Formats: sequence, C-alpha cells, structure tokens
Amino acid sequence: MEKVSRLTNEQKEYFMREAMKEADKAALIAEVPIGAVVVLEGEIIGRGHNLREQQQQAAAHAEMFAIQEACRTVGSWRLEGAQLFVTLEPCPMCSGAMLLSRVEEVYFGAYDPKGGTAGTLMNLLTDERFNHWSYVEGGILEAACGQMLTDFFRSLREKKKQKKTGN
Repeated sequence: MEKVSRLTNEQKEYFMREAMKEADKAALIAEVPIGAVVVLEGEIIGRGHNLREQQQQAAAHAEMFAIQEACRTVGSWRLEGAQLFVTLEPCPMCSGAMLLSRVEEVYFGAYDPKGGTAGTLMNLLTDERFNHWSYVEGGILEAACGQMLTDFFRSLREKKKQKKTGN
C-alpha cells in the first residue's frame, strides 16, 4: 500500500522554514544547526533543535525533542496522522523514534550521505516489514537547509584555524 503526501508544496515549505528557525536556535549556541517540527492538522505541536554539545547527550537530536514535545501536547506516545519536518535527513535513532511514535509523513531538507536513513544509506521509514511505516520526501528547501550546515562547519573550521595561528 503506497502512502502519499497530504500537503501542498506551500505547506511543505512553510513548515520546513519553521524547522529552519529551530536550526537557527541551535547555531546561536554553537550547536550543529538542525531543527525539527511536528505538525498535526496544520498546527505545530512539537519543536526541537540540536542540543548534543550543550547537554553532552548522544540522543539530544532535534527530532527527539520535537517528538517528545508533540507527545506531551497530544497526551499520547502515538502521533498518528502527524508530519515531521527536519532540516537534515534523519539518522537511525531518529528514524526509529518516528516509526515507534507512528509519525505518518516525514519531510527533510538536506540529504545526509554519512548517516541518513530516510533514503540515502537505507530507508528505515518505508520498510514495510515494520508494523508502521511513513511517507518520506526529501529535498524540501534542500539548498537552504544544506547551506546552513555548510556555513556552520566552514565557520567552525575558520575558528579552529584562527586558534591554531593565534589570530
């Protein structure tokens, strides 16, 4: 049974921009700029951004925070009918959390060639062997999402270089 998107391109871009606002929050505190939002019936019910460095926790990913907040908002671990938007293709942990929380649709911005499991290295989210699987669409505002990461890592490298040379 094939799943299809229930959103217009305008809606997809609007919610991805909201995820990008979360990524900006991460960048402001020197975190890798990844942001996520969970949407249900056209309303954002969960938001999150990367906090791995701040919290020194491997699981402190944007998607995890957005899912946790969404679950609190609806009062259930089931997010049936919800869409999740994230600026970078989800990793195995986050894809697993999406499956376990029953997220219906997943949209991401930039592809992750080193860790993406929503189509790049594998696709956990559409594997019909699981008891739940999601509609997945990548490349939403891909260039803008990717540029956020490129700019962040370029700045990080420049700061390290300046620290080495004493400038």
